[in-house]
Amino acid sequence: METPDNATPPASAAEEPTGSAGSTGSTASEPAGPTGTAAQDWETASAEPQYRAAVVDLLGALAYGELAAFERLAEDAKLAPTLADKAALAKMAAAEFHHFEQLNDRLRAIDAEPTGAMEPFAKALDDFHHLTAPSDWLEGLVKAYVGDSIASDFYREVAARLDTDTRALVLAVLDDTGHGNFAVEKVRAAIEAEPRVGGRLALWARRLMGEALSQAQRVVADRDALSTMLVGGVAGGFDLAEVGRMFSRITEAHTKRMAALGLAA
Repeated sequence: METPDNATPPASAAEEPTGSAGSTGSTASEPAGPTGTAAQDWETASAEPQYRAAVVDLLGALAYGELAAFERLAEDAKLAPTLADKAALAKMAAAEFHHFEQLNDRLRAIDAEPTGAMEPFAKALDDFHHLTAPSDWLEGLVKAYVGDSIASDFYREVAARLDTDTRALVLAVLDDTGHGNFAVEKVRAAIEAEPRVGGRLALWARRLMGEALSQAQRVVADRDALSTMLVGGVAGGFDLAEVGRMFSRITEAHTKRMAALGLAA
């Protein structure tokens, strides 16, 4: 899963602003550390059946997403205008498949069958990719940059509430495979060469944003354990107001990425 270097990741829902010393001379309070589930390891946190089910769902969704990203990058490589571009995308596709293998291994390690964990998310993700099939090389680059980054932002938000072991894995597989900078460089160069391309790609990116958020909301709504985690049924989960703020942060990050591409949000 790609996370571009150009965009600033949204603030974690678990982060608290650092206080400042008041006029009375009191010292600033220390930032609060992780609490609840986020302060536990997997062995402790997974004793709660609902939390375990939520993590299996999360890893299953991530695993299928990485597998789909591998397949898409391999397909996009066929549209590459140069051999160097084709090789660059092939390298990124290999990195995505390595992330998939890490998630697959982790699911087996926690006694979850990987195919069964991924299956509930296959249709929603396949539908998203079907509805947002790029018509050319540039649309494919924008899709990977915008669509995958929205997904990464969402998973990073959720990761702040996961146990320490699961959080470390999730953040590791969200590492940038290099597609972010690659997409920005190629798209900006294309717009500079032919400015009218920018309008078409801006409309395309807005469509991707809407489809990606709809898909994320649909996946969460269809899975009881995941939705319960997000709205606060699992210790340390989000409340409904925080879910709204989470999607606002994701939207703000999207706006920054659009600017990095040289497109209007």
